[in-house]
Amino acid sequence: MKKKDDKDTRYFLDLDLKNRKIINWDCDQRHILVGQELASPFHHRIFLTKGQYHKLERKNLELGK
Repeated sequence: MKKKDDKDTRYFLDLDLKNRKIINWDCDQRHILVGQELASPFHHRIFLTKGQYHKLERKNLELGK
Protein backbone atom coordinates (compact mmCIF):
# COMPACT_ATOMS: atom_id res chain seq x y z
CA MET A 1 0.00 0.00 0.00
CA LYS A 2 1.34 3.42 -0.97
CA LYS A 3 1.67 5.90 1.87
CA LYS A 4 -0.24 9.16 1.81
CA ASP A 5 1.91 12.10 0.69
CA ASP A 6 0.51 15.46 1.79
CA LYS A 7 1.43 18.50 3.91
CA ASP A 8 1.50 16.34 7.07
CA THR A 9 3.94 13.78 5.66
CA ARG A 10 7.30 13.75 7.43
CA TYR A 11 10.41 12.02 6.08
CA PHE A 12 12.98 10.67 8.50
CA LEU A 13 16.18 8.73 9.00
CA ASP A 14 16.71 6.58 12.12
CA LEU A 15 20.30 6.22 13.32
CA ASP A 16 21.97 4.00 15.91
CA LEU A 17 24.52 6.38 17.42
CA LYS A 18 26.34 3.62 19.32
CA ASN A 19 27.05 1.53 16.20
CA ARG A 20 27.02 4.49 13.80
CA LYS A 21 24.58 2.72 11.47
CA ILE A 22 21.40 3.68 9.68
CA ILE A 23 18.56 1.63 11.11
CA ASN A 24 15.76 2.76 8.83
CA TRP A 25 14.46 5.53 6.63
CA ASP A 26 10.83 6.06 5.88
CA CYS A 27 7.97 8.55 5.92
CA ASP A 28 4.72 8.77 7.82
CA GLN A 29 2.05 11.20 8.89
CA ARG A 30 3.02 13.79 11.51
CA HIS A 31 0.31 12.75 14.00
CA ILE A 32 1.57 9.14 13.96
CA LEU A 33 5.22 10.10 14.50
CA VAL A 34 4.54 12.39 17.47
CA GLY A 35 3.84 9.58 19.94
CA GLN A 36 6.49 7.15 18.74
CA GLU A 37 9.46 6.24 20.91
CA LEU A 38 12.54 4.61 19.49
CA ALA A 39 13.66 1.22 20.81
CA SER A 40 16.93 2.34 22.42
CA PRO A 41 18.35 5.52 23.97
CA PHE A 42 21.13 5.21 21.36
CA HIS A 43 18.63 5.54 18.51
CA HIS A 44 18.03 9.01 17.12
CA ARG A 45 15.60 10.23 14.45
CA ILE A 46 16.58 12.95 12.00
CA PHE A 47 13.89 14.55 9.87
CA LEU A 48 14.62 15.20 6.20
CA THR A 49 13.05 17.30 3.51
CA LYS A 50 11.16 15.48 0.77
CA GLY A 51 13.99 16.23 -1.68
CA GLN A 52 16.69 14.89 0.66
CA TYR A 53 14.65 11.73 1.24
CA HIS A 54 14.15 11.08 -2.49
CA LYS A 55 17.84 11.72 -3.17
CA LEU A 56 18.71 9.09 -0.53
CA GLU A 57 16.30 6.60 -2.11
CA ARG A 58 17.71 7.22 -5.62
CA LYS A 59 21.29 6.73 -4.41
CA ASN A 60 20.30 3.51 -2.64
CA LEU A 61 18.73 2.18 -5.85
CA GLU A 62 21.82 3.12 -7.87
CA LEU A 63 24.16 1.32 -5.47
CA GLY A 64 21.88 -1.71 -5.29
CA LYS A 65 22.16 -2.42 -9.03
